[in-house]
Amino acid sequence: QVQLVESGGGLVQAGGSLRLSCVASERTFSTYAMDWFRQAPGKEREFVAAITWSGGTTYYADSMKGRFTISRDNAKNTVYLQMNSLKPEDTAVYYCAAGREVALGDYWGQGTQVTVSS
Repeated sequence: QVQLVESGGGLVQAGGSLRLSCVASERTFSTYAMDWFRQAPGKEREFVAAITWSGGTTYYADSMKGRFTISRDNAKNTVYLQMNSLKPEDTAVYYCAAGREVALGDYWGQGTQVTVSS
């Protein structure tokens, strides 16, 4: 069982930046693909970004390309999401997930709130 804990959310003005972190409890963290998803009020959860177990390949939703960067540090059991040029429509609860494959989401964190003011 992989436990995931997100942090780094908060309130930021439009155009600002935040870096989210997700720490995994599992020693085998480096064998999991990691994802970030988000869910805005009244909307379905949507894919944000993903990274393979080695960090060699990354994937992004079209609306995040060029603004968000996913990375991981397997020595620290941590995956990051650097978010730049934030927009009010980026306001959501952001979740990290671990899986046997990208976007599979076998395990989920509790989420961290990101609020972007206009």
